[in-house]
Amino acid sequence: MTVPTQTLPSGDELPQVGYGTWNIGGETVQEGVRAALDAGYGHVDTAEGYKNEAEIGEALAEYDREDVFLTSKVLPKHLNYDSVIESCRDSLDRLGTDYLDLYLIHWPNPAVSLRETMDAMATLYDEGLVRNVGVSNFSAYQLSCAQHVSEVPIAVNQIEFHPWLQRPDLVEYCRETDTVVEAAAPLARTEVFEDEAVQTLADEYDKHPAQIVLKWAIERDIVVLPKSSSPEHVESNFDLFDWSMADEDLETLDDRDRDEPVYDHPARDWSGDVYGINQ
Repeated sequence: MTVPTQTLPSGDELPQVGYGTWNIGGETVQEGVRAALDAGYGHVDTAEGYKNEAEIGEALAEYDREDVFLTSKVLPKHLNYDSVIESCRDSLDRLGTDYLDLYLIHWPNPAVSLRETMDAMATLYDEGLVRNVGVSNFSAYQLSCAQHVSEVPIAVNQIEFHPWLQRPDLVEYCRETDTVVEAAAPLARTEVFEDEAVQTLADEYDKHPAQIVLKWAIERDIVVLPKSSSPEHVESNFDLFDWSMADEDLETLDDRDRDEPVYDHPARDWSGDVYGINQ
């Protein structure tokens, strides 16, 4: 089975389905990584903020590194130049690898110079520690600014995207600038399973609601990063390529957009430690 990919500016191929690992740790995330790679994923997404890189690294050690497209992210509180470099090296140590296929700014941080952050990303790229650079949770405005000051192409914007939050203007801008869109929370953290249209289509196609939603996103050229702590669900989330959905059914899900996020709300909670600007 050939998994579809998106071509990045570097020429690297990004598998269109990746295993998301947010909020999973210990033996559970190791079992999930093994289930994903054994099922054929070839793409694992983590972050220093997920606090599971060491466990993922132990599982990855059992596989050929070149067969895995590996992504990590730097926390917004670590976006000054030296901290970006240090965070990346620490992630590499925990993951047991000498390079990342993709390194992302996890969240924009208005308290730190974006030019400084992108200069650090360029250093990591030049040193071969990261093969592609990207951002996460950036608006079109923030992305355009990053593109303007970055010496390295912005390959990816990982954003919240699912049938209830389709963000057409942001997706269109990413397309116009050859920035691949990755869907974080592509299943709206399972909330979208309650959607009547999703349930109806799942019954019609004899598929799990997750498969319906993921199939729709892939057909819209979105890279999906479903997370699950169940090896069985990890495998079923990858069963997307030997069946098809009718155009009118895909359009039914297009019409479910209601601009409703599950995590990327318009205002940020600045009171925590994530941004490093707490008073």
